[in-house]
Amino acid sequence: MQTMTPGARVRAAIQGQEVDRVPFCFWHHFQPEGSGQRLAELTKAFFVDTFKLDIAKIMPDLPYPAPDTAPITIDQFRLLPRLDLNTPAFREQITCVRTLRSMLGSEYPILLTLFSPLTYAMNFLGKEQALDAVKKRAEILGEGLGTLAANLNKLMEAAIDAGASGIFFSCMGATTADLTLDDYANVGYPYDIQALRGASGGWLNTVHVHADPGQSSDQVYLEFFNRYPVSVLSWSDRLTGPNLEEARTITDKCLMGGLLERGPLTHGGETELKNEMLSAITQTKGRKFILANGCSIPNDTPTNWLYTARHLIDNLT
Repeated sequence: MQTMTPGARVRAAIQGQEVDRVPFCFWHHFQPEGSGQRLAELTKAFFVDTFKLDIAKIMPDLPYPAPDTAPITIDQFRLLPRLDLNTPAFREQITCVRTLRSMLGSEYPILLTLFSPLTYAMNFLGKEQALDAVKKRAEILGEGLGTLAANLNKLMEAAIDAGASGIFFSCMGATTADLTLDDYANVGYPYDIQALRGASGGWLNTVHVHADPGQSSDQVYLEFFNRYPVSVLSWSDRLTGPNLEEARTITDKCLMGGLLERGPLTHGGETELKNEMLSAITQTKGRKFILANGCSIPNDTPTNWLYTARHLIDNLT
């Protein structure tokens, strides 16, 4: 096939059409020091200028405003404030999206990374207190989750308007080690959907179902997320089930994954990295698939392995 642009390649993959090669992306965190302009520059330098990846993923390095004294109590959580787009962290995220879009033109895929309301609850309350509240104080927890969802809805809508192709929506708690599926469906899901309505104008919306690598035998409820209004499902398939081949039988959405975030991509060698990439492409037959790490790679990953991965992808498919 004729070589495709990143935008054409990712759109084709989402739609299940033939691609010249599978779309490819990997990511780590940056230190923008509170500046949306700086984060845009760092994002472009890493994803586009250096590694020529198919998606520019804006990392959550301009974080949602946390309470001054975290962790907080559940009674403080219910009083979280409503935020507007003049909130510094929100304003800088929109600046980042708008700046990056102006740098990359209209077609380059841009994802803005945000967390789910329940994920922010775990950050603000502490994971143990948040999960306990899901089971014992769901109504009070829901007051804070509703505020978070309303704020995120507003931020997502503004981000899409500013030029984001979609939201990378990272969800914690939807695993066998954390909550039952009924608990997540009752307490996590309604606020996820409330938030994601703000991203309805995006074409690359992605849910990442996060599992803690320290929790052995953890399984994510991937099938549950098939109902979410997103185009792509992401999870650490090398750490937790289901694998890519199994996932293809339970969802028709585009899959994102295949690379262990602390595996060959971060420490080599070339043969191991090539085999992991080939395995992922074989499992998915290279259709409706974006090859990527399951979760963020360490910031100090030697760049030689990232360059190796980028070279390999052009010669695998």
